Amino acid sequence: MGYLDNSIVTVDAILTKKGRELLARGDGSFKITQFALADDEIDYTLYNPLHPSGSALYGEAIENMPLLEAFPDETQIMKYKLTTLPRGTSKLPVLDIGYSSISLKQGASVAITPQTLNYLGATTIFETDGYTATIADVRVLNSFNGVGINTDEATRLNTSTTVGTNVSKTVIGTSINLTATSVNTLFGSRTQLQTTITVIGRGSGARLTIPVTITKTN
Repeated sequence: MGYLDNSIVTVDAILTKKGRELLARGDGSFKITQFALADDEIDYTLYNPLHPSGSALYGEAIENMPLLEAFPDETQIMKYKLTTLPRGTSKLPVLDIGYSSISLKQGASVAITPQTLNYLGATTIFETDGYTATIADVRVLNSFNGVGINTDEATRLNTSTTVGTNVSKTVIGTSINLTATSVNTLFGSRTQLQTTITVIGRGSGARLTIPVTITKTN
């Protein structure tokens, strides 16, 4: 990871591990169908409407901030995605998934059904496009899937598998199902495993990250 030369307009793009895997297949399965924008690196407190040189330079400090090179770690980048909300929105949407943390014993399951507060004039609390959920270390779960959204993208993510390495996994749904691992070897000498789950509203952009703990019982 490093800094980009922001004296010129630059687009810096890289592939994630999953992207490289799909590209290597050479069967056309690697297709970019969506993209997102974020402003993680912007400190808006630097906007200066009192700049002595006039309005053209109000945002000078922001425009001169260093930009990071792209890197495929969703816990460190693209955390604050840009989204379009209805005109007149006075409160930012926030997520409520019913838990401040999740604790599971080996083999136990839980289903979370996110709700979005302050969304669309408070006329609805469930987003029709559903939610994305990312577990930071998929090894701690026997199964991890979303239900309620039947798009091609949701089906692809919900049926994808990993190779047992320490990687994240993302699923899409109106509800998210988790089942804790029943495998002992991952624990080693420990009695608990810790990771996090991040849930994002696909329409609102609201985001919530909570800790997940798996306790060894076998």
